[in-house]
Amino acid sequence: MKNKIRELREVMGLTQEQLGELVGVSRQAINAIETEKFEPSIWLAYDICKVFGSTIEDVFNFEESERKSRAQKSRGVV
Repeated sequence: MKNKIRELREVMGLTQEQLGELVGVSRQAINAIETEKFEPSIWLAYDICKVFGSTIEDVFNFEESERKSRAQKSRGVV
């Protein structure tokens, strides 16, 4: 899932580690979310958005991901 975390984090002058501390996850988790290697739970997404004072829709772009498409194909749903 695409997101604007990196640009919002940089505007606020936060490092990945600082953002992680604010929301209770590691720097590595923030990096994985920013690089679209990991999709956060709705609760983590909400906490991240609270830090930025933004809505989930403003931070995350819920386009159909390739990962979701593969899962649907494996179940025969296209």
